[in-house]
Amino acid sequence: MRYLPSPAETRSLSTDQLRAAFLVEDLFIPDEIILRAIDLDRVILGGAVPIAGPLRLGATSLMAARFFTERRELGVLNVGAAGTVRVDEETYPLGKDEMLYVGRGSLEVTFASVSAAHPAYFYLVSYPAHAHFPVTRVTRADADSEELGTAERANLRFLSRYIHPGGVASAQLVMGVTSMRPGSVWNTMPPHTHQRRTEVYLYYDLPDDAVVFHFLGEPTETRSLVVRNRQAAVSPGWSIHAGCATAPYSFCWAMGGENQVFADMQGVNMGALR
Repeated sequence: MRYLPSPAETRSLSTDQLRAAFLVEDLFIPDEIILRAIDLDRVILGGAVPIAGPLRLGATSLMAARFFTERRELGVLNVGAAGTVRVDEETYPLGKDEMLYVGRGSLEVTFASVSAAHPAYFYLVSYPAHAHFPVTRVTRADADSEELGTAERANLRFLSRYIHPGGVASAQLVMGVTSMRPGSVWNTMPPHTHQRRTEVYLYYDLPDDAVVFHFLGEPTETRSLVVRNRQAAVSPGWSIHAGCATAPYSFCWAMGGENQVFADMQGVNMGALR
């Protein structure tokens, strides 16, 4: 379990310490399932890259569970080539930018790629769940989508809500994808915080020679991380979370906590940022 520093501790961290605390690297390793447990509403982040054969998701000793979703729910986003996710006796195709919600109580979860030469990259986000909701596949076309920002402010972006109230139902997980339009590089600016939930950003579709500068910290004590393709930045409730990149990109945002309402956020006045 990774425990995050407090606001006061964060102010004094070095670059390496900030990265160790707030950046999740190396989630995607060929033919492995990688899981990282973080003290953000007890989220588990993961990556699965099946190439030689299917990969089965199992419970870890930290969970003290018979199977992964015994007391948890799971969101799966494919950020690679075509793949499939088998949940118990049902197999779900999952293309690029398609998502699968796996509810509490699903005994078997297995990941596979359609082509070993072009594997799927499955991103996993799991929170504790107090109730069962059905397994549901959702494409980006099915998601609740809208365009935000303006080209003049370099923040024109396309936001899609997949798992959320009014869409795919869940116990506490809220999950979606935002993609930047050509020429736009800023996300979530002006920034905000979440007093009643925490959030994780997975940045992807970023060219190898590009980086995202992800901003975090208290509004009057901001810090930044250099983030590369398929790396995740975690955000406690007291921290802003925003980014600016050297090229267009997409990011998956996932939240857990006591309130699923998307608009439940505390906006930060640009004049207050430091």
